Amino acid sequence: MKQHPNSTSSDGQSGHAGGCGGRRKRREKMLEASEIRLLMLHFLAQNAAHGYELIKSVEELSKGEYSPSPGIIYPNLTLLEEMKAIEVVDTKATRKAYRLTTAGEGQLADNRETVSGLITRLSTLAILVNNRSIPAVEEAIHGLKTALNRRLAQEDISEAALQTLIKALHDAAEKITHS
Repeated sequence: MKQHPNSTSSDGQSGHAGGCGGRRKRREKMLEASEIRLLMLHFLAQNAAHGYELIKSVEELSKGEYSPSPGIIYPNLTLLEEMKAIEVVDTKATRKAYRLTTAGEGQLADNRETVSGLITRLSTLAILVNNRSIPAVEEAIHGLKTALNRRLAQEDISEAALQTLIKALHDAAEKITHS
């Protein structure tokens, strides 16, 4: 099956991550809005917080590898407030701090497994990024992407050649999974 030439890779990125060895923040969408709301409830169950503090809590959980934007956090705070899952601590304060309500506690309790999975996913993100940035790993990933792109950029690839390429990718994925 042929892909559009402007497609990005399956991890949502295009191009090489090189640079001067510097790390870059993940740009692809990491979490659905419903997952962000559950994380917000999780953090608010621990302490009342402002939107900015919630952003920093998520960033800290992922060891700086993911930071939700204010455009994600603040509308979801409003939605959670409308759902009566959270409430403003002091309506007269210049910055709104929120706390969990009984309804929010119930919602959080109903989704404990999901929250646990989200916490695991975000907390292991830094490990993934660190291991992926080992020079030999970076070089191998880049070599594979380059070879694949060169081959797929050739016109008139036979069906047999495509099937061989697909099998090689599946075999590599299997070996990596069981390494």
